[in-house]
Amino acid sequence: MRVLLLGSGGREHAIAWKISQSSILDELFIAPGNAGTKKLGKNLNIQVNDFESIKNVVLQNQINMVVVGPEEPLVMGIYDFFKNDTQLKNISLIGPSKEGAQLEGSKDFAKAFMSRHRIPTAKYATFEANTLTEGLRFLDAMKGPYVLKADGLAAGKGVLIIDDLNQAKKELEEMLLGSKFGQASSRVVIEQFLDGLELSVFAITDGESFKLLPEAKDYKRIGEGDTGLNTGGMGAISPVPFADAAFMDKVLNRIVIPTIKGLKAENITYEGFVFFGLINVKGDPYVIEYNCRMGDPETEVVMPRIKSDILDLFEGVATHTLSERDIQFHDKSAATIMMVAGGYPEAYNKGETIYGLNSITESLVFHAATLSDGPSVVSNGGRVLAVTSYGKNLQMALERSYESITKISFQDAYYRTDIGKDVLDK
Repeated sequence: MRVLLLGSGGREHAIAWKISQSSILDELFIAPGNAGTKKLGKNLNIQVNDFESIKNVVLQNQINMVVVGPEEPLVMGIYDFFKNDTQLKNISLIGPSKEGAQLEGSKDFAKAFMSRHRIPTAKYATFEANTLTEGLRFLDAMKGPYVLKADGLAAGKGVLIIDDLNQAKKELEEMLLGSKFGQASSRVVIEQFLDGLELSVFAITDGESFKLLPEAKDYKRIGEGDTGLNTGGMGAISPVPFADAAFMDKVLNRIVIPTIKGLKAENITYEGFVFFGLINVKGDPYVIEYNCRMGDPETEVVMPRIKSDILDLFEGVATHTLSERDIQFHDKSAATIMMVAGGYPEAYNKGETIYGLNSITESLVFHAATLSDGPSVVSNGGRVLAVTSYGKNLQMALERSYESITKISFQDAYYRTDIGKDVLDK
């Protein structure tokens, strides 16, 4: 099978690493890829939203399957682009339709979907500029903290959790009237704050059946002890200690099954990953958000824990035979630590030479934002590398990742030293 993977981050490097192990793979292409994916297949200098260029390389390289990593091309309708094109319609594409991708592309769409299918989530209401007054009154009637979410895609930055009522009102006005998050905050979802421990659950579906993947927990804040600004993710662990059989049974029956059944009942074409961003509130799971793709950096611990051939699962999705495919996991734990550029998530430098990559033998190093510069590898973004390790338990996996990360360096590199500590201490 000839496969094209779209994306350039740590998620895509981890997926490429897993695809490259498949017994049915003939050739792997990655667009645009990074310095890490370059070693697993052929990088193509094409952007993920350039559908016409993607079409050209698919036809030129006789691609059989396209796997979509990031959310933006899915929300923009790449699935529909393929299925409505006479030359592309028989190419397998792993990812939901444009309508299905609205589970991530619109917070209001997702909330209304959950409401229709009685999937547990926080109480909410949605407001626009012309209903700002009602939104302010809605905040008055709530107890803090106040959760404000830009309805559309905002690169992971569109969620605000605010303790002070007056500040919450000011932020609502800035989002709706001041375009704080651009078009993404032309509508704002205000929802009840839920207090508990978060985790990520993943499924892959062909629209009829599904397979659960290993669960994970990621760490969004830049600072130790989950403090400071939100990031794209500073690390992740899998499995999640508090996600025991009883809890996961609730997740399956209250959330995953109703979601897959709901998509089918509403005739929404969905052939790909479903990400369930959950929170454990006193033993009960609630949905914080859906994503229409794998999470990052969770993918960097989920893919290493999958024992099965990932292309076999993708083929099951494409041919609607997923129920006949087998999925097995490694018993080992996995932990990933993200190395980021100094100053991230605010101003930071790119182009810093990375040293020590070849010295890592006990861990996997997934590239999140790197470029090849001759024989050297340089940083090309805020989140630069994810160092992932196995262990017979989480403690050992974390220790191994932290030991490996000390061997890698670049100017002003930073990483958190407390990933996983919150669940290990309990």
